Amino acid sequence: MTAAPVLETARLTLRPFRASDADAQAAMMGDPIVTRHLGGQPFSREEGWRKLLCGAGLWTLFGYGYWAVERRDDGRFIGQVGFADFRRDMTPRIEGLPEMGWLFAADTFGQGYASEAVAAGLDWIDRALAPAQIVAIIDEANGASIRVAEKAGFAGREPATYRSEPILIFRR
Repeated sequence: MTAAPVLETARLTLRPFRASDADAQAAMMGDPIVTRHLGGQPFSREEGWRKLLCGAGLWTLFGYGYWAVERRDDGRFIGQVGFADFRRDMTPRIEGLPEMGWLFAADTFGQGYASEAVAAGLDWIDRALAPAQIVAIIDEANGASIRVAEKAGFAGREPATYRSEPILIFRR
């Protein structure tokens, strides 16, 4: 698979990234509210662009990757969701496992979009690839993402270390 398949839910479209997503991606990733649990620093426009490119490119390498998430009612890009193998230098290691992640614009928090997109992504990977295990790493202070993960069937809260900082591994 070389590009993300299009998935639709009641309120969302999960689709391949487009170059025209760059401004919305930069705004989201440059927002300190959005990035407070991703190392604590907003990302530059260049870093946001690189992450967009990475999310799209993963599909060619692994047969899975990230989707752009847009609202169906207005077509607005509101976030991203998907899977990667970032080969993170962390303890314990999770290399070789699909790692799920999600990120949404701050003005969409608390509306159930993350849970809806995560459920769609998991349904797709279960049908398409049926991996034995999927992981997610989440900052222990990120209660909202922990709730999304647990609602989606991730469990464990396994202590881990990434970039010399504590983090939690959830497994599904």
